[in-house]
Amino acid sequence: MLLLHQARNRPRTSATARSGTQAPKIGLAVAGGGPIGGMYELGALRALDEALDGLDLTRLDCYVGVSSGAFLAAGLVNRMSTAQMCRIFITGTSDDVEFRPETFLRPAILEYLRRASNLPRLVADWWRELLFAPGEARWADLITRFGGLVPTGLFDNSEVERFLREVFERRGRSNDFRELGRPLYVVAVDLDSGEAVRFGSPGWEDVPISHAIQASAALPGLYPPVQIRNRHFVDGALRRTMHASVVLDQGIDLLLGVNPLVPFDASLTPQHGAACDPRGLAGGGLPAVLSQTFRTMLQSRMEIGLAKYAQQYPDVDQLVFEPNADDGEMFYTNLFSFSSRHQVCQLAYRNTLADLRRRADTLRPLLAAHGIQLREEIVNDPQRSILDGLDEPPRMTDATARLHRALDDVAQMVASPNTRRTRR
Repeated sequence: MLLLHQARNRPRTSATARSGTQAPKIGLAVAGGGPIGGMYELGALRALDEALDGLDLTRLDCYVGVSSGAFLAAGLVNRMSTAQMCRIFITGTSDDVEFRPETFLRPAILEYLRRASNLPRLVADWWRELLFAPGEARWADLITRFGGLVPTGLFDNSEVERFLREVFERRGRSNDFRELGRPLYVVAVDLDSGEAVRFGSPGWEDVPISHAIQASAALPGLYPPVQIRNRHFVDGALRRTMHASVVLDQGIDLLLGVNPLVPFDASLTPQHGAACDPRGLAGGGLPAVLSQTFRTMLQSRMEIGLAKYAQQYPDVDQLVFEPNADDGEMFYTNLFSFSSRHQVCQLAYRNTLADLRRRADTLRPLLAAHGIQLREEIVNDPQRSILDGLDEPPRMTDATARLHRALDDVAQMVASPNTRRTRR
């Protein structure tokens, strides 16, 4: 599903871009959604990368990412193409990064032990109150008193940070916001104050990118809060779904956004799974109810935000790509599972191409104003697979990869401003 807002006025047109004075500015906002949401976003970005001629997702003017979307944004600004990331996460044919899902799902043993170590003291205090002040020892206080024994997260996200650090510190990439050359913002929420913090902004740009993403992806219950400067941070989606205003405030002309989580409309697919149950989604038990609730809350906030953005930024074209409401496959896939990543990527890829195909008449002039054209042979191929464009790349060492980046930088420097986003 494509959410589209057309600019009231476009201060920069394709004509001004061709004059070589100032090309339109493009920003990317990628929301969160757990591991499976990240895979949906990768499929959608891969479709845009292939279908839009004149757009280079690794050379946009501004990026913001939340949770799993933060890794994709950081990868793109580090000049990791969507094809490279598909080889890492989908086909496993990358000669650069080896992805192991178990790295992201290791039990937080130290967190369990640290919490359990408080049990003797809490039990001793409780019995002391029962013996010496029985009137003050209420059984209803048990949940509050012993709630501190429950771990704040099931899995250890220190391994996630280590994986990200290794990815961004090799082959000429950078784990430092200040060395990227283009603005990247990673959003997390301060657990103690509820404040949204933009890592990469002034005052926070010295935090390593890997650490910022670890904090932004610390979904409560799944991963423990991440401590940075004696403050504890959790998932950035707790405040806003996509934080698109971060890039809209940078004076962009075109916003591209991807949001992987929308409510499922079971009435549109009565033949699908739990929808056959006369109780509807409630027949799927607590997981289905919580999933639908979570998605509905995120979608509601996003719709409110986009409506507000259309008023606050009337001269910015805004394209946000989402799953369809009847995508039962997306809803019934475990949000925290990596096993269905190829399937979900393919769904996102075809959904996005279908959105471009359905809205092609509207999109052609809109995109042309930003120096972008639809690749008709790709957009109009409903059978195209996400694997079709993933040719085996030449094998590179770390040294040759750095040389390739340097040569690409030189070519970019001598290119005219209006071609700076053209893929090479």
